[in-house]
Amino acid sequence: MPQTDLGSSDRLLAELRGWVEHETPTTDPLAINRLLDRCAAELSAVGGALERLPGRDGFGDTLICRTPGEGAPVVIAGHLDTVWDHGTLAGSMPFKVEGAKAFGPGIYDMKAGSFMAFHSVREILRQKVKTKRPLVLLLTPDEEVGSPTSRGPIEQAATGARAVLIPEPAGSGGACVTARKGVGRFDIQVQGVSAHSGGNWSEGRSAVVALAEIILKIHGMVDLAAGITTNVAPIKGGTRPNVIPPEASCEVDLRVPTIPLGEKMEAAILGLAYERDGIKVTVSGGMNRPPFAETPEIRALYEQARALAAKHGYELLKQHRGGGSDGNFTAAMGIPTLDGLGCTGAGAHAPHEHILWQDLAPRCATLCALMEEID
Repeated sequence: MPQTDLGSSDRLLAELRGWVEHETPTTDPLAINRLLDRCAAELSAVGGALERLPGRDGFGDTLICRTPGEGAPVVIAGHLDTVWDHGTLAGSMPFKVEGAKAFGPGIYDMKAGSFMAFHSVREILRQKVKTKRPLVLLLTPDEEVGSPTSRGPIEQAATGARAVLIPEPAGSGGACVTARKGVGRFDIQVQGVSAHSGGNWSEGRSAVVALAEIILKIHGMVDLAAGITTNVAPIKGGTRPNVIPPEASCEVDLRVPTIPLGEKMEAAILGLAYERDGIKVTVSGGMNRPPFAETPEIRALYEQARALAAKHGYELLKQHRGGGSDGNFTAAMGIPTLDGLGCTGAGAHAPHEHILWQDLAPRCATLCALMEEID
């Protein structure tokens, strides 16, 4: 067990419930900041050295807490924002416990993991546990939309760090994450020429037809053997069935396993832009998160975590994931990064989202022990 006394799963769930019942959609910076206020007050009360970066561009603040120590730090980054709008808690997804499962909006992705990180740092400070390296905890407001304002602070904190721990949800079988695909996001806008679909059909240029052709090209870029996937959604276009549509648009999601493939696919999608015969296609965007590749240093960090997990009564598996996280940024910097250290469960971004709450204590113990023991 870690030197730090973290308490039982029942105790952790009781406090986590307060986080879940404080709804924090990415789109509401004030709600996120109110939860950050609580975190900041508790970390300050136990001696944490705090820095709070004001939110911008419609997002909440970023909170950074540092603990005493010398040398390259261990960085822990967790986000407080969720994909769930206000009213979800009172409507379709109330907090509830049914047997081994605890339900609620954002409980799995990733309030449980962020709370575990916060709780560990708070208790390390409160109990004055000496860690081998200083800790830097970041609580961020915008991961669910690609971390547009928190990427910079995360990368700055990770520069020269010994390791980065990401308490995103555990995967199938409780697996942590040692690699993730890179993520690209693109926006496609098509302008055509409007006309009556019956009397003046030949005068029109359908933006919807042009967009459909582009969508088929993007779908044709999928190469499962190479690990490349694309997805187009949402799609918009047209006004009425008797009007040739002058406008259409869509968004594109791209996933790739390596940086060279990311560069190749980014160029291919941006290269779909053209202007001819009354149709103008504009493509913007690019790679949002670089690929997170498993390295010997990451495998060594995983082996340390696996040994600690065994002491806490469970086998810690590892996996490669298609979804991105803030770990993509730090792994691409060459910093050993271990992800998926949050709680077990299922249903991220889905109505059945839940954690296996009895795993809170052992999973938190492994995360905290890593904070204490990485040298």
